[in-house]
Amino acid sequence: MLEAVHVPPLSLAAYATHAGDDAIEEIVRLAEPLRGARVLHVNATKFGGGVAEILPTLTALMRDAGLDAEWRIIPGDDAFYSVTKALHNGLQGAEVRLEERMRRTFEDANRHFAEAFEGDYDFVVIHDPQPAAIRRHLPQAGGRWIWRCHIDLTAANPDVWGFLRPSVEAYDAAIFTLADYVQPDLDLDTVAYIPPSIDPLSPKNATLDPHLADDVVYRFGVDPHRPLLLQVSRFDPWKDPIGVIDSYRAVKREIPEVQLALIGSMATDDPEGWKIYKDVLRYAGQDEDLLVLTNLDGVGSLEVNAFQRSSEVVIQKSLREGFGLTVSEALWKGIPVVAGRVGGIPIQLGNTGGRLVTTVDEATAACLELLRDPGLRHSLGLGGRERVRRHFLSTRNLRDYLALFNALQAGDRALVPAGIGMDGVALDHG
Repeated sequence: MLEAVHVPPLSLAAYATHAGDDAIEEIVRLAEPLRGARVLHVNATKFGGGVAEILPTLTALMRDAGLDAEWRIIPGDDAFYSVTKALHNGLQGAEVRLEERMRRTFEDANRHFAEAFEGDYDFVVIHDPQPAAIRRHLPQAGGRWIWRCHIDLTAANPDVWGFLRPSVEAYDAAIFTLADYVQPDLDLDTVAYIPPSIDPLSPKNATLDPHLADDVVYRFGVDPHRPLLLQVSRFDPWKDPIGVIDSYRAVKREIPEVQLALIGSMATDDPEGWKIYKDVLRYAGQDEDLLVLTNLDGVGSLEVNAFQRSSEVVIQKSLREGFGLTVSEALWKGIPVVAGRVGGIPIQLGNTGGRLVTTVDEATAACLELLRDPGLRHSLGLGGRERVRRHFLSTRNLRDYLALFNALQAGDRALVPAGIGMDGVALDHG
């Protein structure tokens, strides 16, 4: 069987403080027709990246709402993940040539995953490209199958998308973060738009004493009494860590006491990460005010929480970004964000949480503006936190999944709203 991931229990009631009683009551109402339904989430890795952070909470809250939910991962090897990283890059717009051996590697691996698939489920949610072809290799499997895309497809390489499209069209429904990500040639009955979410009670996002946060960053070499810029991301060219360093260096010419920390996790499904990490280390050089840290340095969820809370500005200078959970994480802590004007970032920031930028010069100017104006930082942080509370907490994500499950189970198009609705699941029918 596919490897099961242990998910600690969570209580919906504990989220009422942040999400509100009405939100919890709506979840209970939506979950009632689904009580006992078997749900399976499948993705590539249980550690590293946004999907692996979303699924523990989503699975546990589905269980507490009365569904029988599981989370399993595929057993990919290095050769397979090299191919799927190329797919990922191609779907985000890179020039990628899919050689025949790469196509065979992907197909053979997914056939193996399908052979390892066991059990009967009412809803199967397959996350991202890595296991996308499982459904095509199991055409007789029961239940409703949903492909969840977490990637920014606005500039998808046509050859790469053309290779993946038949696998996606084998599903009953697909979930995208934004309507802009849906390719015009996708032939699928049901498409849902559901932004990702953060867990306000997780160790990464829970309230942390400011003194403890200062102590944590001090242990890693940050002076808590001097301004700190921070980017938390995988070591990935789409996150533009080199551009972040360039912006920091320009800021430092104006504000010499500023510091920068780049924090990333090394995920098992991202072999390219080590190369980018080494490139970043070389580019950072011997600057004592520039820290490059990973989970292998002992930086876990609590430490990321501390770094975010100790920062004056969080940067997310992505060139492509499906969503970017770290934006909502920072805003939830009341920290303003300077971020790329791409993908799912603008819907998080709105006009309340920070500054959207495109170039290194724009990022530099935005950081300087915020570092020089504590009042502006405070007001943007407050506005950003409220936006996250309303739209990007785990309870809203759960509600949207339940609404989609109900619509698929009922098979009644009248139950399916059309268009993008920030306050609820939004679905289109082809």
